[in-house]
Amino acid sequence: MQVTVTRDVFRLAEVFTISRGSRTEAQVLTVRISDGGVTGWGECVPYARYDENLDSVTAEIEGLPETFDRDALYDLLPAGAARNAVDCALWDLAAKQAGKRAWELAGLKQPGPEITAYTLSLDTPEKMQAQAAKHAHRPLLKIKLGTPDDMPRLEAVRAGAPDARIIIDANEGWSADVYADLAPHLVRLGVTLVEQPLPAAEDEALIGMDRPVPVCADESCHDRQSLPGLKGKYDVVNIKLDKTGGLTEALRLRDAARAEGYDIMVGCMVGSSLAMAPATLVAQGALVTDLDGPLLLAEDRATPLTFDAAGVHPPEAALWG
Repeated sequence: MQVTVTRDVFRLAEVFTISRGSRTEAQVLTVRISDGGVTGWGECVPYARYDENLDSVTAEIEGLPETFDRDALYDLLPAGAARNAVDCALWDLAAKQAGKRAWELAGLKQPGPEITAYTLSLDTPEKMQAQAAKHAHRPLLKIKLGTPDDMPRLEAVRAGAPDARIIIDANEGWSADVYADLAPHLVRLGVTLVEQPLPAAEDEALIGMDRPVPVCADESCHDRQSLPGLKGKYDVVNIKLDKTGGLTEALRLRDAARAEGYDIMVGCMVGSSLAMAPATLVAQGALVTDLDGPLLLAEDRATPLTFDAAGVHPPEAALWG
């Protein structure tokens, strides 16, 4: 078994801004695993919020033993970007070796398209209204917020896209007081979900607070070990493969979260179609699918995912799985 790691850069179609900063490109790691003349691949996006960078994640992957499988990988690497790329590459490799699709190997039903959110980055109310108007035809818009003066932005987006469903991602940017002030207005403005309103280290404040629309755990939920800490705070968990450490744990987290009564959101970092492909399997039947990474890019993989009125489609075998 041979494991190689390469760095790839994909230009963004526009500057993408959240409460933590802006970017003009997506920097990703591509992992290829070859065995017996067959090669599988996967992608991850190291995230500084979780103390990851391109160098540290590359070192984790290059430190793996010469031979391992998905079960062994769970104990070799922690949940995070490194394990994600390797795990997804192993799924792709196994599918190619077996001559089957990854969803068949996972014992899942054949996947179909899922409506995905389209993300509007953080900007002035006027520019966010213009963004919303440009994408008003999309059924689901996600707004990046996370400042103390977000109400004008939310009003502006609703004015720009009066018929779209809206979800909000505060990226841990609100205080308990800011959330409490905004909460009564969410229903009026047609918001259907609020993602990670408070910092993960301060989300105890959500216990007992009024939640007029469902509140989703993102930074507060990484894998199944996160679930006990979410009780009484959240209604939905956002599953991202770069947090769970791959498709294997993502599917397990989905099942465990549903068993505990949580709804499911499936999200992504800003990456290429290769990063989104395995997540389309997890997204089947999710309350919210947010796999719009490729829509934000100016360039993509040679065989990209298909996005149309039906949503994001599962990958062709030429891309992954």
